[in-house]
Amino acid sequence: MRLKLFLLPVLLLLLTGTALANKNSSEPRPAPVKIVDDLGRTIELQRPATRIIALYGAFNEMLSELGKEDVIIARTKADTLPPSILAKPSIGTHMRPNPELVAGLKPDIVLQMGGRKKALESVTMLEQLDIPVAFFSITTFEELFSVIKRLGTLTHAEKQAERVCNTLQARLDHVQQQLLVVEHKPSVFFEVRYPNLLGAGTASIVNDIINHAGGINSMDASVKLVRINEEEVIKRNPEVYLIQKGAMNPNPQPIQSRNHFRTISAVKNNRVYVIDESSYSRPGPRAVTAVEELATLLHPTRMQPASHSSGDM
Repeated sequence: MRLKLFLLPVLLLLLTGTALANKNSSEPRPAPVKIVDDLGRTIELQRPATRIIALYGAFNEMLSELGKEDVIIARTKADTLPPSILAKPSIGTHMRPNPELVAGLKPDIVLQMGGRKKALESVTMLEQLDIPVAFFSITTFEELFSVIKRLGTLTHAEKQAERVCNTLQARLDHVQQQLLVVEHKPSVFFEVRYPNLLGAGTASIVNDIINHAGGINSMDASVKLVRINEEEVIKRNPEVYLIQKGAMNPNPQPIQSRNHFRTISAVKNNRVYVIDESSYSRPGPRAVTAVEELATLLHPTRMQPASHSSGDM
């Protein structure tokens, strides 16, 4: 009798262990995820990423839109959005991340944005430490949506990525519908920096923002940034002049103090606007908000006013 009483708990323990083992074995293991980045390289992870470091702030905003803020484990010094990342450790700058800090955080993958040669140097440096890096380049909304979907794949948020892209595309389509009967598209100069003047060329998200907002970029060079002198701007005589304010142009000189610009059409007709650098020059979800805002500035009689923080200058 005592032997039976002793064996009963043992038998129950064995049965419970077997049941748990069968349950665990029946649970599907996370499947590997795979994308092709914009360097044409196949990036494969053994499971969806749960620890991501973005070397360019727009990726953090995209991950936030996907409901994946929790996978962001660090930030660069300049990044403040979404606000939750302010509590994350800083790993250096976009172009000069600290490789030891990055490696110590053990990311599943690092995200880097193209645009300058130095961005590629950081990719090489981190890959030498066996850290996977996905490299993306965004100059159009089509490319933006492609990156959002690939981030969805990397984080097992494919359905949410599809919803986000559909929502953003619908907003762009709504702007286009309101501009269908517009007969004239004004020429627009986008000031990236002044002095040492830089303008936005056609190989930038700014160009696509201008196009979608019913304007024409007055700079037709097929590069991201165009070095240009004041005389050339005066010669091109843009109808609208946009001055970005942000990291690259922190304290823009008031247009009224630039006496040599007084003959430009935009200045004469009071169509000079200060806009937010991070919305226009950073290719992320807020670029759609920039389209809505700019369409209202370019075609005020056709568009419903969009809420924005820009002002005349």
